Amino acid sequence: MPDSTPLPDWRLPRGVTRGTWEHAQAEDVSRAYDERFSHGAGRELDEVMLEQLLSPPGLVVDLGCGAGRLALPLARRGLRCVGVDLSRAGLAELSQQAAVQALPIHVLLANLVELDAIRDHAADYCISMYSTLGMIRGRANRRQFLEHVRRILKPGGRFVVHVHNRWSNLYQPQSRGWLFANWAQSLLRRDVEAGDKFYDYHDVPNFFLHIFTRREFVGELRKAGFTVEQLLPLSIERQGLLKWPWLLESVRAGGWIAVCRV
Repeated sequence: MPDSTPLPDWRLPRGVTRGTWEHAQAEDVSRAYDERFSHGAGRELDEVMLEQLLSPPGLVVDLGCGAGRLALPLARRGLRCVGVDLSRAGLAELSQQAAVQALPIHVLLANLVELDAIRDHAADYCISMYSTLGMIRGRANRRQFLEHVRRILKPGGRFVVHVHNRWSNLYQPQSRGWLFANWAQSLLRRDVEAGDKFYDYHDVPNFFLHIFTRREFVGELRKAGFTVEQLLPLSIERQGLLKWPWLLESVRAGGWIAVCRV
């Protein structure tokens, strides 16, 4: 059973905010999150895309796996999977489902900034979907995570990662003011980066998400040593790929899925 004793802020894992930690410790949040996104065009797009990209079969490390919304279908298609998450409840649910379905899935309880338990060149593929990269607070911590991903991939291995687009907030009336306020705070405060957002998200109060611009996202991947082979812009509703991507993609896209090689 997850430990419900509150941690003092100084003991929180690197890059993990209070809201993210409490979300990870809740017994039913991870499962509820997966169930909320278990259907719909966005989920179907992810599964179809990953089925095409993660070929031939090999070992895939799902970074921020939750209760297995992607690890389970990938394992059914013949991939061996390692699910990594901070949620004990989510990993327990994933392990149970893997055992019931006799699927080749192992789980690892770990902070995404601290992946030393995974050896070098262990994986054929890594995935980090549903803007998990943005849930890591601090540019240095996100870079540490990306360096770990590069380290644990085999030469020629593939990394598939999703983030949200900062400018998509223009299409949400309640979020337009945040764009200006966040920009101003990032100039005045050292502990706030442009793109840092705290908000109540479904059952998660004070949820943290760093929201990227196209330039920032691609730049961080390249600085970590990845070659970006494809950058797939998504529609605002995440119902599919963005139509007419040549037309102001950096502002119109709801987010991106990057396909990278080491």
